[in-house]
Amino acid sequence: MGVLTFDALAARVRSLPPRAGSTTVVAVDGPAGSGKTTLAGRLAARLDDAPVLHMDDLYPGWDGLAPAAAAVASEVLAPLAEGRPARYRRWDWHADRWAGWVDVPAVPVLVVEGCGSGSTPGAPYLSLLLWVEAPHDVRQARGFERDGDGFRPHWTRWARQEEALFAAERTRERADLRIDTASPVPHDPAREVVAESRV
Repeated sequence: MGVLTFDALAARVRSLPPRAGSTTVVAVDGPAGSGKTTLAGRLAARLDDAPVLHMDDLYPGWDGLAPAAAAVASEVLAPLAEGRPARYRRWDWHADRWAGWVDVPAVPVLVVEGCGSGSTPGAPYLSLLLWVEAPHDVRQARGFERDGDGFRPHWTRWARQEEALFAAERTRERADLRIDTASPVPHDPAREVVAESRV
């Protein structure tokens, strides 16, 4: 594991050829509470404020991890690659039902973050797959702090889906970079990550 600046990571993204039409797609995957949203936001800011698509908007409720992983590929990534209009249906968590459709324009860089963003249906369209991880207790504490007690009853239910999907998809093994957001290696989390390359 070594320290990598967000600027260096952004430079790497810019050097990669697009695989979804004219769009370079970066997937930020990993289990709940690992720090994907924060990392994606910091990276996107260094990519001229690239748009970030949050998988949370695609999950159809607490049992929706696998369907969302397939939907981001079929509704967003494949259409971008084929030059067709890309859009996804947004889940309204408060109403517990589908809401309106959200258009996803072809842009130079698109960051897709969330559990399932690096799944195999969308893999052919990804220019870079980042895996974000932290120890279970750290992730759980972050999840409860972020989402409050409302998340507590769903933690185990969601974790089971993650474990099944990640095992079947081998997401961590396929990732181009593995990033440890709880690493003891000295670094500035606002500017740097601790990462290990697959190769």
